[in-house]
Amino acid sequence: MQTNIRHWLGLERNVVVLLVMIAVIGMGEELWTRFVPKYLELLGATSWVIAVYGTLKDFLDAVYQYPGGWIADRLGRRTALVLFTVLAAMGYIIYILSPTWEWVLVGTVFVMAWSSLTLPAMFAIIGDSLPQSRRAIGFGMQSILKRVPIVLAPPLGGLLIASLGLSMGLRTALGITVGLALIAIAIVFRYYKQTELPAHGKENMRDIWRSTDPRLKRLLVADCLARWAEGIPKVFIVLYVIDTLRVDAFQFGWLTSIQMLTAIAVYIPLAKLSDRMNRKPVVLLTFAFFALFPFVLVHANNFLWLVAAFVTGGLREIGEPARKALIVDLAPERARGRAVGMYYLVRGLAVFPAPLVGGWLWAMNQHLPFLSAFVVGVVGVITYALWGQSEKTG
Repeated sequence: MQTNIRHWLGLERNVVVLLVMIAVIGMGEELWTRFVPKYLELLGATSWVIAVYGTLKDFLDAVYQYPGGWIADRLGRRTALVLFTVLAAMGYIIYILSPTWEWVLVGTVFVMAWSSLTLPAMFAIIGDSLPQSRRAIGFGMQSILKRVPIVLAPPLGGLLIASLGLSMGLRTALGITVGLALIAIAIVFRYYKQTELPAHGKENMRDIWRSTDPRLKRLLVADCLARWAEGIPKVFIVLYVIDTLRVDAFQFGWLTSIQMLTAIAVYIPLAKLSDRMNRKPVVLLTFAFFALFPFVLVHANNFLWLVAAFVTGGLREIGEPARKALIVDLAPERARGRAVGMYYLVRGLAVFPAPLVGGWLWAMNQHLPFLSAFVVGVVGVITYALWGQSEKTG
């Protein structure tokens, strides 16, 4: 019975190690990551500097993807996971020691190693370990284990900040994260089973882009529009909710938890459904909620409406396992890490200026980033509805 459940959920050994690693490091990062804009503000950063921080994160998220995939293909998945975790831990230490906001930007160069450099390796591990008919459920489990810390940790981080103050509370949370990163590295060394990598071709970045399945390129266009809808207001959400709507840090942490609980509730059933049918309708729903979230948030005039907005934000994840599975389905096995890295490189480069646009709009009117994001999101929905792939792969 236990074996059947593990099989049904796609819990092969290396996938389990990956999921544990995601949960452990995620518990640390989510204690503080959503409060970094407030931390920058405390260190003297202006709204434009905060916009630059968001833009830097998005830029690094883009340019790290292909190198991450290349390392995962060439050096192996386990080596990649360990290397990138060490780099992220160096960033946490720089954050702790930062005397000014400039050092936070320097630390971000290292911190982003975990969420960005590792992404192609994560996709490749699931693609290597699971057949196409179980990949969406594998990504569903990955998405859940990524979001569970977002449910549990932000309220704890908010409590640390409320108890110790923003500076000491955030630095304490960062110290905890360094310890958890070391635990994650030990888990990989002890339990990850190094497997033989698929024979990789010698294709360079240009070759991989030219050979990319047209269906994947169409998904990428719509995905970029959805991420613009996310990126324009992203770094200003915490400022809007706390400063404009007068919600405290602890309540903001709980709103984040509500958002993630909503996402977790829909992952498994929708992932299993997308493994059995055309993935397009589920992906389309995701893009629709990317458009709706900023619209509902900017019209929230009491705490109940804020809850509704963050539930809407959670529903943005409804088709994430299906979208990720579709990327792996359409990526060539011999270059899986690099193909995933290429996808996210192009998406990231296309999207990284969004927070700067958000900062420009925020300076004019605090509602404009959210309303503009809604319009861009609607364009993304229409684009994928009319142009996106509709045939079930495989």
